[in-house]
Amino acid sequence: MSWKSTMRIRERGIGWTLNSPKVQTNQHLFLDPNSCPTHSTKPPPLRIALQDIELVKTLLRPGSHFAEDLSQQKNFSKQGYGSVPLAFIVCTEDLTISLNFQLWMIQNAGINDVVEIKGADHMPMISKPQELCDSLLQIATKFV
Repeated sequence: MSWKSTMRIRERGIGWTLNSPKVQTNQHLFLDPNSCPTHSTKPPPLRIALQDIELVKTLLRPGSHFAEDLSQQKNFSKQGYGSVPLAFIVCTEDLTISLNFQLWMIQNAGINDVVEIKGADHMPMISKPQELCDSLLQIATKFV
């Protein structure tokens, strides 16, 4: 098989575009370095086989990567973690950290004060900003 049968060359301005059936995307050759584009205007096509997607799905594991490690850890000590009072804000609609895991963290971290924001998701500063500010002020006035 000759080179010309596998590669088609088209002249484009001051360079050439190489289209190859073996290459997933176009490659550009420019003769003048001052005329090269600084970025690609068209992203390469995404070519993923359905079998690859299914394989990736089987490798995914829901939950924290560190759940097993965290479950075996001892409680934080006053010397190592600090002697300041600790507060925790529970976000009831958090889909990232479940309510059970939030309660586990409260129980195992020696939390002094717990405040709950109903309807807050994982980012209460976006979902419930006023309630978050009110909760932080409540916590601050309690410990100052």
